[in-house]
Amino acid sequence: MRAPLSWLREYVDLPAGETGRDVAAKLINAGLEVETVERLGDGLKGPLVVGKVLAIEELAEFKKPIRYCQVDVGQANETGEPQNIICGAANFAVGDKVVVVLPGAVLPGDFQITARKTYGRVSEGMICSAAELGMGDDHDGIIVLPPEYEPGTDAVELLELVDEVLDIAVTPDRGYALSMRGVARETAIAYGLTLRDPALIDVPAPNEHGYPVKVLDPHACDRFTARTVTGVRPEAKSPVWMQRRLQKAGMRPVSLPVDITNYVMLELGTPLHAYDRERLDGAITVRRAEAGERMTTLEGVERALRAEDLVIADDSGPIGLAGVMGGAHSEVADPERDPETGEWRGTTDIVVEAAHFEPITIARTARHHKMSTEGSRRWERGVDPEAASAAAQRTVDLLVLLAGASAEAGVTEVATPSGPRTVRMAAGHPGRVAGVLYGRETVVRRLQQIGCDVYGQDELTVTVPSWRPDLVDPNDLAEEVIRLEGYENLPSTLPRLPSGRGLTERQRLHRRVGRALAAAGYVEALNYPFLSDAVFDQLRLPADDPCRRTVKLANPLSDEEPALRTTLLPGLLAALRRNEGRGSQDTHGGLALFETGLVFLPTGDEPRPVRLPVDARPSDEDIAALDAALPRQPRHAAVVLTGAREQAGWWGPGRQADWADAIEAARTVAAAAGAELTVARGEYGPWHPGRCARLSVGERHVGHAGELHPGVLKSLGLPGRTCAMELDLDAVEEAAGGAVEAPYVSTYPVATRDVALIVDDGVPAADVETALRDGAGELLESVRLFDVFTGEQVGGGRKSLAYALRFRAPDRTLTADEASAARDTAVAAAVERTGAALRGA
Repeated sequence: MRAPLSWLREYVDLPAGETGRDVAAKLINAGLEVETVERLGDGLKGPLVVGKVLAIEELAEFKKPIRYCQVDVGQANETGEPQNIICGAANFAVGDKVVVVLPGAVLPGDFQITARKTYGRVSEGMICSAAELGMGDDHDGIIVLPPEYEPGTDAVELLELVDEVLDIAVTPDRGYALSMRGVARETAIAYGLTLRDPALIDVPAPNEHGYPVKVLDPHACDRFTARTVTGVRPEAKSPVWMQRRLQKAGMRPVSLPVDITNYVMLELGTPLHAYDRERLDGAITVRRAEAGERMTTLEGVERALRAEDLVIADDSGPIGLAGVMGGAHSEVADPERDPETGEWRGTTDIVVEAAHFEPITIARTARHHKMSTEGSRRWERGVDPEAASAAAQRTVDLLVLLAGASAEAGVTEVATPSGPRTVRMAAGHPGRVAGVLYGRETVVRRLQQIGCDVYGQDELTVTVPSWRPDLVDPNDLAEEVIRLEGYENLPSTLPRLPSGRGLTERQRLHRRVGRALAAAGYVEALNYPFLSDAVFDQLRLPADDPCRRTVKLANPLSDEEPALRTTLLPGLLAALRRNEGRGSQDTHGGLALFETGLVFLPTGDEPRPVRLPVDARPSDEDIAALDAALPRQPRHAAVVLTGAREQAGWWGPGRQADWADAIEAARTVAAAAGAELTVARGEYGPWHPGRCARLSVGERHVGHAGELHPGVLKSLGLPGRTCAMELDLDAVEEAAGGAVEAPYVSTYPVATRDVALIVDDGVPAADVETALRDGAGELLESVRLFDVFTGEQVGGGRKSLAYALRFRAPDRTLTADEASAARDTAVAAAVERTGAALRGA
């Protein structure tokens, strides 16, 4: 809503020196969102006056039409002599009144006007268009004024060129602020001043002599007022002041009847429509559309109507989409002048519609037909039903005043009886909500300021004003009191946490994992938890894979990703592709990203969710039923990496990331959880079948790691040899068996023994490691694979695995014989279980 300050002053006696920014600050403190304050005419300097065109000389020797004009500007040039001005516009004639800027003036944009020679003549000023004065974007022609203004009249004041306009972003619950009446009320409250309500005008009582109206759907239209005016002069034009107010409010002047309905809508907030009575066929009827009906709206588009669309119709069919846009069949005709007789032809008899429509009905129609109009925006947010009669009367008064019309005595009003809406609220409720002590007097005063009638002492009975349909319960009333008392006056108080509480074990693990992966060189990437079903095919998941069972969103942010994720990899791989495409790999030598977050794994057996009440707190049973309807939501951890894992430099050659780095990331996560990770050969979906590891903690499978399949890389547009890891962090935490224990630091020295075992190629290194651990006994502190060798020395189909075994006793220094004996038992176990042979034996 654009609210000119000059228009606002008609309804509120603001202090003389108050600027638009001052008013904006007051309204912002009262809870309105004033986005900008536009200063019109900033930098404008006169003389800028009304001129009368005395003579026009057409200069035909140039490529485009040029006119050399003599213009009477009265005494504005201090001589009384006509000004000679060059002009390229052709939309004016001798005798017309125009806007002239004289030498010495400055137009918006620091455009200084001087007398200068152009097209072989000296131009002593300029005849102005609307765009040159900052009145709009119309460069097509200059401004032609009504004939009643005298030459030399100050055009700055006449055209209201200097003003300030408040641009207010009106939230859906404050539809009343889409009118000057509503903004003026908020301004009056903010300043503690009296409001001159423009809706408080005398309205005649309804009678039986008005234009006939039938309302067949009283729920969708609970009020319809019709007034008729006759004898409208088609040639009558909107006065300058009305055109300027419409322009400042962001609307384009069209014709006098249309401008009047738009003006009253901006003034009172009630959308109106004007019908040409000669084009109406029978009574006006408000009804639902019938199947197969079509109508052409004002912009010339033929529309197929639905049965739920509310229409205005006559005996010929629909003549308007109620609350959205009128029809071309019954619109007020544009005035035309007969070239032979000079008489004006156009609409002379007008039926004015002022109604009240149900917001949801209008919103659905506007969205279906993709027609967001000034009227529909107001109906969707709520319009004052009691203002319909006043809006119709105001429109009639302006047509009589400006178009020379006569108002017929007939007044039609079809209304569904309804009483005022009341809300009961404890006088102390606003204070309890805000945490501030408001007295009863303050609560009552603030509610009365917004138009409520308040009765009672400790228990208040509040009658809500008709223009505030958003006030439906005590919390709404409490919000009004709090905002008018000032949000800035609410104290900032930190809540007191009960002692003995802190992060849960799950939260602490989440943080430990994040810190551990960041320390390992990974960068956290937070992604939207949405995916498409097509990504499962790109990841080569089997048709019966549980990950393909997803939760579909009723209102997704994007139709391309309508499901909640069951794996973290799609989002991470998309982030990797995006960063790689922007050169991050070239800049940083490689990419390594991680994410920890929830995945959503439905079983298909979840019950339907219950509908929670909105008027009371849900019961424990309701909350339990709602929880039961939710899918399982475990927390996963995943990494993706590609490019150089170790950069080359003076210290030596670099190293590309490979499957082993993905497995090491899994070990890092498991170590943060205090779990011992078992790595075995695996095969699953997106991973390369020969470079995929199955990750387990004890007997529980928790995830996979390794190099991604070349087909997956191609379908997702990823770099070659990209690797990934994903595991179930909750499963790792559960298998770890409780809180992470700090390692015991022994004061005794370690004894290290290396062994190299030759096994068949098909024997997993993890099986050999497990056998060594079991055979070494309690003295074994750690075992690490540090070399894998294949070649002629070990024979075909065989490989050599070299392990470093660390032995330490908690209570003594081990002897060489004890360390060697422990190594021998470990080797013996490996030989027995895996068929290994000690290399070099």
